[in-house]
Amino acid sequence: MKIAIQQSDYIPWKGYFDIIRAVDEFIIYDDVQYTRRDWRNRNRIKTPQGLLWLTIPVKVKGRYLQLINETEVTDSKWAVKHWKTICLNYSGTKYFEEYEPLFREAYHAAAEMKMLTEINLYFLKLINNILGINTRLTRSEDYNATGKGSDRILSLCLKAGARDHLTGPSAMSYIDKSAFERSGIKISVADYSGYQEYPQPWPPFSHNVSIIDLIFCTGRDAVRFMKRL
Repeated sequence: MKIAIQQSDYIPWKGYFDIIRAVDEFIIYDDVQYTRRDWRNRNRIKTPQGLLWLTIPVKVKGRYLQLINETEVTDSKWAVKHWKTICLNYSGTKYFEEYEPLFREAYHAAAEMKMLTEINLYFLKLINNILGINTRLTRSEDYNATGKGSDRILSLCLKAGARDHLTGPSAMSYIDKSAFERSGIKISVADYSGYQEYPQPWPPFSHNVSIIDLIFCTGRDAVRFMKRL
């Protein structure tokens, strides 16, 4: 049983989905503190002028300790703005026309959602379907885990019956690897090096953009430019 535990991101980059498809269960870790200027409510796309942030406006004033799953959207107009920006910058890509109806409807539906976690999870499921990823998605609040930091991650792993925990490189700054080993759980670290480039508009090439860039540029071949972690 291999699992990953990560906070939700808005239309994440391809490495996020490589982690999802590499495990048996992916736990959305959104009952932890929301962090500003992070990937929770924003991501980047390519434009002729360079990389551009798409940001979902959320309520943060006076809410310094709010959890990700408590974070509310401030203005539903964000979805229309994001979709118009995506159309402007990707309408000329090879597979935009094929996926345009799917994403247009997705942004129409997302505009009605009030909570950031709900939006992020909606897009995760949509993109998993496009990429043929069948990994089970669950939420950390369903598990009654205990402790904080590394101890809580370990508690989630034990409650989920994990024997292997796949994590991103940055998590190793706080994960107590020895505690996992004593509990019989292996720690695996994702390697994001060596990604192939694909036909992407407006050089120079960038890997660190939303997965929608890869989908619109390569279509059903998208997974060929991803990795088996």
